[in-house]
Amino acid sequence: MTATAARQKLGNLLSRALHGEDIGIVHSGTGRIIALRPVEVYSEDYALMDYGISGDRMEKIEKNLVAKAKNEKARVWDGTPESLRH
Repeated sequence: MTATAARQKLGNLLSRALHGEDIGIVHSGTGRIIALRPVEVYSEDYALMDYGISGDRMEKIEKNLVAKAKNEKARVWDGTPESLRH
């Protein structure tokens, strides 16, 4: 199917792919078919692929960020641009 047709039925296509049906979307520029299928995604994958950070290193970074966040003072944003400057 074309990308336009897929866009109109995306929710349905996602459900069908989750149930194991093969779904292919044709790229209009190249005529190649792109498969739509479920995959498992883990945050470590993003860190490794985008930044070259291994799982062990990511755990250390996460612990450091959580510790820093506990020490931060937060205020509720009132939705105004002025409150972002304080």
